[in-house]
Amino acid sequence: MIRSRYIYALLTLVIVFYFAPANAQNKPTKNKKATTTKKPAEKQKTAKTSAAQDTTKKGGQGQAKNQNPGGLSEEVVVTTAYKPVLADAVKIRRNPDLEDKTPFKAPLTYFPLDKRLERNTDIHQLAAMQMPKEQDSVPSNNYARIGVGNMKTTFGEVYINNGQDPNMQVGGYARHFAQSGSIPKQNESRDEANIFIKGILDDNDVTARIGYNRRGTYFYGFDPSAPPKAYSPLAQHFNTISGGVELTKKFKDEENAFTYAAKIDGYVWDNAFATKENNIVLSGFINQTVKQFYAGLGASLDMSSQKDSAYSINNNLVRLNPYLKFQGDNYKIDAGLNLVRGFGATTKAYIFPAARLEFQVIPKYVRLFAEVKGDVNKTSLRDLSEENPFLENNLQVMNGVAGLDHSPIQNSVDRLDLAAGLKGTVAPGVGFKFTVFRNRVKNMPLLLLDSSSYNHNQFGIVYDNGTATVTGLNGELDVKVSDAVNVFGKFEVKSYTMASEAEPWNLPKFKLTAGTQLHITKQLSISGTLLFRGSTFDRTSPVTVTNPGGGTTTTFNLIPISSFADLSGGVEYKINNTFSIFGQVNNILNSNPQIWRNYQAYGFNIFGGVGAHF
Repeated sequence: MIRSRYIYALLTLVIVFYFAPANAQNKPTKNKKATTTKKPAEKQKTAKTSAAQDTTKKGGQGQAKNQNPGGLSEEVVVTTAYKPVLADAVKIRRNPDLEDKTPFKAPLTYFPLDKRLERNTDIHQLAAMQMPKEQDSVPSNNYARIGVGNMKTTFGEVYINNGQDPNMQVGGYARHFAQSGSIPKQNESRDEANIFIKGILDDNDVTARIGYNRRGTYFYGFDPSAPPKAYSPLAQHFNTISGGVELTKKFKDEENAFTYAAKIDGYVWDNAFATKENNIVLSGFINQTVKQFYAGLGASLDMSSQKDSAYSINNNLVRLNPYLKFQGDNYKIDAGLNLVRGFGATTKAYIFPAARLEFQVIPKYVRLFAEVKGDVNKTSLRDLSEENPFLENNLQVMNGVAGLDHSPIQNSVDRLDLAAGLKGTVAPGVGFKFTVFRNRVKNMPLLLLDSSSYNHNQFGIVYDNGTATVTGLNGELDVKVSDAVNVFGKFEVKSYTMASEAEPWNLPKFKLTAGTQLHITKQLSISGTLLFRGSTFDRTSPVTVTNPGGGTTTTFNLIPISSFADLSGGVEYKINNTFSIFGQVNNILNSNPQIWRNYQAYGFNIFGGVGAHF
């Protein structure tokens, strides 16, 4: 601190002595010359005295006295050399920070959206999702397969379509399958062909189709406990020519929409014994939507005739189904009536409820549903032959129950069907449906072996005279683990309380169907199916015995038909995008069960072939 004061004082003196000589040297030249010439000896003394005196005076007074505003009045001569002294330099002992720490600020640009805010909590119509294009195959519209197998099996099918035309679809298919078993005349063949056309107009869609179906077989059945020494099975075949036209209004996403549809279907059916059946059905509906309400009316006219050498019957039904539907966020209610009246062979009118309720127990996952309904089920020869192709020529009613019309064609009546259950998805790819039901059926039709028929191997029909009760449980489960693994299953358990018959003849009380599809690679696929059917009962012909005390008793013996399991599998390998090879194995367990009394199923059989896209 003391040292700094000395330095400041020294610097002040240096400045004074530096500027004083400078100002003294800047005086007019005439003064210097005069002083030097006249009194050279006195110059130094006078200068010193003047310098001493001037330092005691103010600058302003000196200027006024000497009348010299430019500086001092006398010349000053400095005889001592000026030696400036500077302080030591102050060094900065710190390195500069070269890092750029200025934060970066990105330019922001805002684009406001001109969009109205809408609620998205309401249920809206889902837009159709566009199908993704296949990447591993060449797009083709046509497909064909042909194959052969060990049981003289021949197989072939072909599908043809005009392609991706948005306004017109035309196509058709044909299929053939035939095989022969180990039992004499255990032959069966199926041939089918169908042509369709669909036009998409501005407001309506029009669809038309025509098809032909033929099934051939033999009455090859016999009692395995007493096989015949020689017999000549009769041949049987069924021909069906069918067709239909449908007009529907195209769906449009509009409020308070009015929709309608009209349809006509029909077929002509016959068998090898000149039995014929004709059917034509006119049906349609109209529906008006008012916000969340749907009000509509469905109607149909079902007319058919059956003719054989022993009978000719007209069996006609007309139905009206007025309904009102309401759909909320978590529920759906359908309320209506089913009005049915028969005319022709029977002239009875019925009124049935037609109501259904669905409620979301767990939104988007589990739904609870309940249903109550009723209807008249028309008995059709074509439907019976599809279920059992071994029907006798003149279909006979085999029970002589008093009060029952002995016409071979009678309609059963579902007087009241109740059902409730759950359906939905418990996880992604896992779907299910379970239903508990209770049905009351009047005049239930059942098929029985007629021991009095030719070769004792043809089936007649029996009606349960009265109202039977059927209770049970059915369920479906579909598990899609991934695109490569899919497992599915379906089961049904029933309990029968018959009105007049001892058993529900030839109807199983348990049935299970399960399968899987495995896509090992893009080229290799494997599938498998398991069918398990529970045991059933047939019976012998009734025997009337006269009681000792009077009266008669009708008795018969039950014929059990064992349960069976049928395991089958298939494999397909794509050679390229055009050709593939396939194989199918049926009845892998080779159990040879009886599908109907005295009719054994086909044993182990395998066939395979090649397919092509074109």
